[in-house]
Amino acid sequence: MTFFDRLADRIETVDSVVSVGLDPDPGRLPEHVAEADLPRWQFNRRIIDATHEHAACYKPNAAFYEDGDGWRALEETIAYAHGKGVPVLLDAKRGDIGNTARQYASALDSGGLDADAITVNPYMGRDSLEPFLQREQKGVFVLCRTSNPGGADLQNLELDSGEPLYERVAAVADLWNANGNVGLVVGATNPEELEAIRDVVPDIPFLVPGVGAQGGDAEAAVEHGLADRSAGVDVGLVNSSRGIIFAGEDAQRGEQAYFRAAGQAAKQLKRRLNQFR
Repeated sequence: MTFFDRLADRIETVDSVVSVGLDPDPGRLPEHVAEADLPRWQFNRRIIDATHEHAACYKPNAAFYEDGDGWRALEETIAYAHGKGVPVLLDAKRGDIGNTARQYASALDSGGLDADAITVNPYMGRDSLEPFLQREQKGVFVLCRTSNPGGADLQNLELDSGEPLYERVAAVADLWNANGNVGLVVGATNPEELEAIRDVVPDIPFLVPGVGAQGGDAEAAVEHGLADRSAGVDVGLVNSSRGIIFAGEDAQRGEQAYFRAAGQAAKQLKRRLNQFR
């Protein structure tokens, strides 16, 4: 089974397209949680315990684990999520050439990490992504149109053909999808662009960030972010990171209240998105 087949099963099981970002920024934790001095893997376990019934996927960002003991915390987190039956998408935005690309890709299935999918940067072309694309059972989400304000600096540049660069990226990614394992990262902050990209690639699932703290359009994220699959399940992911894992930062009732708030935020996002499915 490809990643997207497994993801379709998960979406159907929990009736959810919510991706929960696991970005444990210690600077965002309220005092009563920070004082508990939870290791990252334990903080993530508490988040997973609170949210897994509503999560189609977890998305840890590699930047929050690239230190002395961070990789071990990431391994523990992925293993724990898998134990709950939830796939894991590593948000690493990799993209390099030769041995470097092969080494980055090996992190998907070696050293105990075993992530199910990864985000990649297409700026250096197909050869920089080939080691990821060849892993048929792993998902590969190609950055296409990101939700940050500066994304327009390059992604919106108009080509000689008259199309913006992000639409060309989508079309090229479709050509790279021989193994059926390619998705696109398309932000929810500009619904018109999201719709335009869906017109270019009708069958590729999207990872749609920006619906949580960035205030993206939930209806557009569902309408255009999900792709029809032969199994009858519309597949795609709508991600919220800060909006879920820091939902309890204003709670004054201790640790348990903090993590309950994360679970409630995931449940609320699931219900909000399901209105449009």
